Amino acid sequence: MNNKQKAYIQLHIAVFLFGFTAILGKLITLKELALVWNRLWIAVIGLILIPGVIQGIRKIKWQNLLKFAGIGVLVSLHWLTFYGSIKIGDNASLTLACLATTTLFASVLEPLITKSKFQLIELLIGLLVIVGIIFLTQLGSAYYKAIIVGLISAFLAALFSVLNKKYISNQNSISVSVIELSAGFAFLSLAYPLLVQYFPVEHWYPKESDWLYILTLGLLCTSLAYVISLNALKELSAFTINLSINLEPVYGIILAILLLNEDRDLNTPFYIGTAIILSAVILHPVLLKLQKRKRKTVISN
Repeated sequence: MNNKQKAYIQLHIAVFLFGFTAILGKLITLKELALVWNRLWIAVIGLILIPGVIQGIRKIKWQNLLKFAGIGVLVSLHWLTFYGSIKIGDNASLTLACLATTTLFASVLEPLITKSKFQLIELLIGLLVIVGIIFLTQLGSAYYKAIIVGLISAFLAALFSVLNKKYISNQNSISVSVIELSAGFAFLSLAYPLLVQYFPVEHWYPKESDWLYILTLGLLCTSLAYVISLNALKELSAFTINLSINLEPVYGIILAILLLNEDRDLNTPFYIGTAIILSAVILHPVLLKLQKRKRKTVISN
């Protein structure tokens, strides 16, 4: 098994774990700001106990420390808007589906930030995902605000993924994770007076019934998933990462139907939109393979 194959396996394990985050977010009684704040400190403690992490941080140049800290702020804002969308719409499936637009944002951001070649196929696949999102809006105007916040979350997810792709090479994934998640925690703590105006807090710490959910969210769905996704990013493009993460809505929606009975709130256009998103995930590698084969044919001729 080569490094790229291992990266794909790691990525899909991470995506499956990420699929639980929306379910846990709906089950946890904390509001979004307190939820993300607790998720971050639990995740950081889970990572910092791993041997060699502190030594790994010391080896990172201070310029890169600042870059990773900035990315950590974006991660915290992504999670804040992600759970904000879930709480606003009271529907984990809708937010997960909105997250699939990360593909479109990544197809535009990656060439601009990493100076890589613009791929028309990636933009077309991203536009196909947008068609799926249009179907999702047929749920009704009551969900429009949740959709807008969900799209903002998707943009932030694309942005921090592309930036991580640019700077993660030859870095220790666990040490980088600690820096980013710690920076996100510090940002939410310091920016609390401003953020609380938009994301009200009822109570900061989990209730007894929340602890199992928040620990699962912090340790498995954050610490473990975040590290292995960063590892995969070293071998795969940010677009491939984000396109695979489009499976998160599929996993999450299935879990929401099974565990939260959200199928009662979903209509036919919603399922059509989800099917389009899944089709985009399947089409992407097929189209890329056809494109490479076509180029080889042209070169050989």
